[in-house]
Amino acid sequence: MKYKKRGPIQCSKEDYELLMKISRSQTESARRVRRAKIFIKYIENKPVGQIGGEVGISKEAVYKTIDKALAFGPIAALEDLSGRGVGKGISDEARAWVISLACQSPKDYGYAHELWTMKLLADHVKSHCKEKGFPTLQNAGKSLVHGILNKAGIKPYKIRYYLEKRDEEFDRKMADVLAVYKEIQLMNEEEARNENHPERKETTISYDEKPGIQAIKNISAQLLPIPGKYPSVGRDYEYRRLGTLSLLAGIDLHSGRVIPLVEKRHRSKEFIEFLKKLSSTYPEDWTIRIVLDNHSSHKSKETMEFLETMPGKFRFVFTPKHGSWLNLIEVFFSKIARGFLRGIRVDSIEELKERIYSGIEQSNKEPVVFKWKYKMEES
Repeated sequence: MKYKKRGPIQCSKEDYELLMKISRSQTESARRVRRAKIFIKYIENKPVGQIGGEVGISKEAVYKTIDKALAFGPIAALEDLSGRGVGKGISDEARAWVISLACQSPKDYGYAHELWTMKLLADHVKSHCKEKGFPTLQNAGKSLVHGILNKAGIKPYKIRYYLEKRDEEFDRKMADVLAVYKEIQLMNEEEARNENHPERKETTISYDEKPGIQAIKNISAQLLPIPGKYPSVGRDYEYRRLGTLSLLAGIDLHSGRVIPLVEKRHRSKEFIEFLKKLSSTYPEDWTIRIVLDNHSSHKSKETMEFLETMPGKFRFVFTPKHGSWLNLIEVFFSKIARGFLRGIRVDSIEELKERIYSGIEQSNKEPVVFKWKYKMEES
């Protein structure tokens, strides 16, 4: 008897891991273990004849099993979908009820869980299916429930984050920030091409705070690598927390130079100190434009009163709420988190402060002018 070649079984990473678990199980039924092995071998592109020989069934039986997986998905096909062992079968209404449950919060049913697990949902289904008029689900297990949800494309055990635009002026503010970046790019390119360009009397700073930098001290000595013996740094599991520091920093978008201020906190008081440091860094007749987020210290009464003492010196360009990712200083923060701050250990909080300044000083020897890659026409 000749068989047409079947297509591939659609199997997610989670489904594949479940199939592997079932195929090795000592407690699952022999039918489910055998079917899981068939699906795994088929996914691994083994010939159907070889699969039949390895699991001990005919080539025809292997094809029938694979056809179920192609029709219903591999997890649902572990069950006796064609009628064997399921009595009257599972109606569309029963499946719809399971899907409806999965689309609601378990806490609404008195559970402490925030998300459904397959076991919790299966147990709930078995406990309440009779009263809801779906007795065929009284033996439903995790695999059957997973198969019903998988076919419907529902994954109630997963969280996918999204960004809600809570700022009604999000698009306008984003366009303002991107326009600033485009303007700076053009200015930098002009200065690079033309040595006789007009002297610039303004600069733009991308500013933010990086709070909670921990000062952590080793309890025992740190062991350095020894060739041929210890390939990596050795540390004892115990350590001591000495406190935290906040890095207030701005990056000059024309030169790439970073202006830092390290403090214990990042209130209005510290922000004003940073503004004073910025003011003293540039010529007195320069204007300083700052791209920054909507933190309360940036708009506080104390900050506004300070700005009034230096009229025209600073211009703020605010990123939209929940749009701090538009701020290029975040790229620098990511860089130092993966650089000199990675795994840092100190003997005091003062040492941490000194090493942050030292790390940024080192970075300023080879400054990087960060460029926004997002296309304006896509905004």
